[in-house]
Amino acid sequence: MNRIEGVILDWAGTAVDFGCFAPVNVFVDIFRNAGVEVTMDEARAPMGMLKIDHIRAMLSMPRVSALWKEQYGRAFTEQDVENLYTEFEPALMASLSEYTDPIPGVIETVQVLRNQGLKLGSTTGYTNSMMEVVVSNALKKGYSPDCYVTPDATNSCGRPYPYMIYRNMEQLKLSAAWKVVKVGDTTSDIREGVNAGVWSVGVAVGSSEMGLSLDEYNALLPKEQEDAILNTEQSFVESGADFTIRTMNELPGLIDSINKLIAAGNRPGRGLVTV
Repeated sequence: MNRIEGVILDWAGTAVDFGCFAPVNVFVDIFRNAGVEVTMDEARAPMGMLKIDHIRAMLSMPRVSALWKEQYGRAFTEQDVENLYTEFEPALMASLSEYTDPIPGVIETVQVLRNQGLKLGSTTGYTNSMMEVVVSNALKKGYSPDCYVTPDATNSCGRPYPYMIYRNMEQLKLSAAWKVVKVGDTTSDIREGVNAGVWSVGVAVGSSEMGLSLDEYNALLPKEQEDAILNTEQSFVESGADFTIRTMNELPGLIDSINKLIAAGNRPGRGLVTV
């Protein structure tokens, strides 16, 4: 049948951990411990990638690279990347369980999608050991997709490579990329979906790209919320998103719209629609 068969969701910032704060705080801390002060924006920019790749990307930023050279009298090396990651993993694991609350609307949306007969996969920038913590705690709080795939299953080729999506398709027996929707909250998520040839969707509220906690978002005036949403959506557009949505509550309606596009002969990657 020519319609969407499955939805693949990101985890932190999309399904759980509103604002994606678990990893970003640790990135800031490990660089501070190394004598380099990074900003929250710098810590968030590579979000969605495999975490060691994220550290490498941060060290490659011109300002951060210059600060590292000033601190150590040399350019960063691969050993520096590994040393930072060695500090990162246990620090993240120590706090990860505290950042597993489902984002408002996600549990209800997942139930609607299941009632529509859709299969639910997921990809992540976390490793298998990290996901053991996230998955078990999210399950206790009512969220559980049909499967999840980490970069550990794809020879450490995480986003923006498409391979985690393909592994999901294999496990869920999804018949074609154009019958799959990928939803995420970072530009890495968007590029992952684009590279896989699936419908790539960015969700704004609660995203790492927006970078606000639930309390911070709710404290904004309506005009400020609108500006934050529009700025976030623009980042997704520039990364190649087929669609943007404001919250996960809009996803079932969007899938109905995609099914109509498919019936009319449309396929992913042919322009963006904002709903």
